[in-house]
Formats: sequence, structure tokens, C-alpha cells
Amino acid sequence: MSQKPSVPKGTRDFLPDEMARRNHIFDTIRNVFDLYGYVPIETPAMENLSSLLGKYGEEGDKLLFRILNSGDFLGKLPEEERGSSDSNRLANMICDRGLRYDLTVPFARFVVQHRNELTFPFKRYQIQPVWRADRPQKGRYREFYQCDVDVIGSGSLLNEAEHARIIDDVFVRLGINVIIRLNNRKILAGIAGMIGQQDKLTAMTVAMDKLDKIGLDGVCNEMQERGILPEAISKLKPVIGMTGSNSGKLEALSSLFQEKGPGPEGTREMKELLDMLALLEIKNRVEFDPALARGLNYYTGTIFEVKAIDVEIGSICGGGRYDDLTGVFGLEGLSGVGISFGADRIYDVMLQTVGFPENVVASTRLMFVNFGQKEAITCLPLLEKLRKSGVSAELYPDNVKIKKQMQYANNRSIPFVALIGEKEARENTVTVKNMKTGSQETIRQDEITKYLGTVIGA
Repeated sequence: MSQKPSVPKGTRDFLPDEMARRNHIFDTIRNVFDLYGYVPIETPAMENLSSLLGKYGEEGDKLLFRILNSGDFLGKLPEEERGSSDSNRLANMICDRGLRYDLTVPFARFVVQHRNELTFPFKRYQIQPVWRADRPQKGRYREFYQCDVDVIGSGSLLNEAEHARIIDDVFVRLGINVIIRLNNRKILAGIAGMIGQQDKLTAMTVAMDKLDKIGLDGVCNEMQERGILPEAISKLKPVIGMTGSNSGKLEALSSLFQEKGPGPEGTREMKELLDMLALLEIKNRVEFDPALARGLNYYTGTIFEVKAIDVEIGSICGGGRYDDLTGVFGLEGLSGVGISFGADRIYDVMLQTVGFPENVVASTRLMFVNFGQKEAITCLPLLEKLRKSGVSAELYPDNVKIKKQMQYANNRSIPFVALIGEKEARENTVTVKNMKTGSQETIRQDEITKYLGTVIGA
């Protein structure tokens, strides 16, 4: 009995039409990155586990896909360890590598490894897949693409302002209405100090990062489970539920902080950033959210999170400032900031909002019908001419019934079909049929490029 074919949960195949839409997203994002002066790099799908572990916090480490060592990995395991029930310990002994969890930590490793070949500040972008051993659900996959853009080697808030502008530019071009939410880890550290839980900052932010998923009560329960005192949680609730204008929320927070410390520094940075953004032509809403707490441990300053307005889905873009991520690889004091676009979630949003242009799917713009070997040979020079002028064209390879060839063109969403039968071949003409309207026009063969340039903008 043959096995039913399938892919692992949380992964997907992409059909040609889907790939055309995905490439529209990738091309749009890549064009914006190029416009702002960023250069592309790539890193391997797998990294040494020593490079990955400890960079994403306790929750992130659990989601790393580990790769078994090659060869007889069990044979190299000490006898006394083989019956151990400590799965994490065993995994560390039989796995030296893992699939990358994101593109930021591999980028930090890349920068340190190639620092003598780079010019700082270094502005890079990277569009590649990442893997997380997460529970698959709507908008959450185990394999997905990230489109990252980072500046490393500069602590200027001008970089954050540019990244906010990049976010806005990308989503305006894609036709997605979003909210660009901002916060600062220094503000979160100030809040932790204000409620008397400085040593519980990570526990607080990990719980707050789940606010959209489990709600305020769920966040409060998780904080209590993580050892945050009930009276501290009561002080925190008004901050989490804070509303009003960006300036109003900043003023309210400033009044809660002491004169010195991370809190006031964070509010000053946020005000400076918002003042810069006010000078730019940002079309989407920018919102300062003191409850925004992206859970990754390496963020130290500004943090970004972007949500679609018209579709209920998780964040479709996020990132932030990391002051010393390269320090764990031996290069200290190199500040960076970056954002990551989630291409798969963006795709899902655009499907639900009918956000793809009509001409994205059709790769072939014109198909020549095959009336037989002699007529097909006549089409070949015209195919060459069209392709050289930038028109995607093809010739149906087999001399089969016209109905079947037309059905092929319909199924491929090819907008125009060219017919060169005996009469057209004798008179050096070609009949072009519009597959959408059914209308057709006969023209001279040497005018086909000009004609198509008029009707399809080639």
C-alpha cells in the first residue's frame, strides 16, 4: 500500500499562483530596502547551537529545532547517560547544530565573523526562511520567511525613524492598513522599578508579550506564577491599560518615574523618536504603547510591532534596538537596530483583503496556439521578438485540439492568445484574442510587439 504524501505540520507547499503572489511581496519589500541603501546578505539555514542557545530567552530556546549529529551519535553517548530522562541534557549531547530561529542572531554572528570585511555602520537586508518548533495555528507556522533590515554600528535614533518610515513605505505599497506600535525596553525597565520588581523584568515582559493572546487576566495570572507580587501587579494594571494620545501617555509615565534611571531615559528617547516621525510623511497610525513588550531578551531600546487593522492576525512586522548582541560573539559595544517583516502573515492578510494586483498571478502574457509543425515554426521568430522586448510569451508545445489549448490558457490566467493558422501564415498576420472579453483582432506580424505594448502595457 502506497504512503499518502504529506508535509510536516506547520510547513506548506506553494503552487505557482501562490509563488507569484509571494514574489510580489518579496519584490516590493526588496525594492524598498534597496531604496533606503541597504545591501543583501545570506547566512546558512543551520547554525551552531552554541550561537543560538541563550539568545531568545527560556521560551525561545524551547522552540529551537535541533539537528542530530551525523553518524552514530548514540554510540558516542556515555553509557551512564543513555537512560537519562533529562531530554534537554541528552539533546545537548547529541545535537551540535540547529535550524536558525530568526535572522538577527545569525546576523550578529556574521558581523563578528566578517567585521574586517564590512564598512560600519553596516546596513544589511536578508530575506530567508526561519524555523520554530511552535504549535501550528492560523498565522503561525514552523517554517516561514522573514525579511529583515538592520543597521549595526550606530546608536542614533535616526535609524529607528528610518525603520518606521520603511515599515510605512512597505505597507502602503502593499495596500495593507497597519498600526505601527512603539515602546522602549528602558521604559519597561522603569516600569519594573516603579512597581518594585526590577529583578523580574524578564518575567514581566515575557508575560506582557502574551497580552493579545491571553488577555489582561491571563497576563496577571502568569506574572503571579512567575513570582511577581500581587501588589506589584495591581500597580502595573493601569500602565497596561493606559489610553490617550502618545504625548499624554508619555507625560503620565514620566510622572511615575524617578528623576534618574532607565525609565526617564526611555521616555526621552521615545519623545525624540516621535518628534522625528512627525516630520516624515508617515501615512499609517503610529502609536506609543507602554504595554508593548516583545519577549526577546536581546532588545535594549526602542521596540516595534506592526499589526494589520483589517484582519485579525498576530504581528506582521516587529523588531527593535539591541545594544550588545555581538558581544556574545566577542565584539562588544556594537549597537544595532532592526525590523523583520513576516512574509507569510503578510501573504495571509493580503489574501483576506484581496490585496494582490490582478496581473501578479499571470506570468505568461501571450500564448501562441499550436496549429501544427509548420505554423509552430512560424511562431518561433515572433516569440524571440516578444521576449526581447520584455513580453512573457510561450508556444503551446503540442498540436492538440484548440479547445484543450484554450483551456490551458484559461487555467494559467494567460490574458492573450495568438493564432497563426494557414491563412495568417500565408498573409504574414496574427490574430490576437483577448481571453477576458473574447474579442479578437488581426494585425501584421511585424506589429505584434507594438500592439501588445498598447493593450497590456508591455
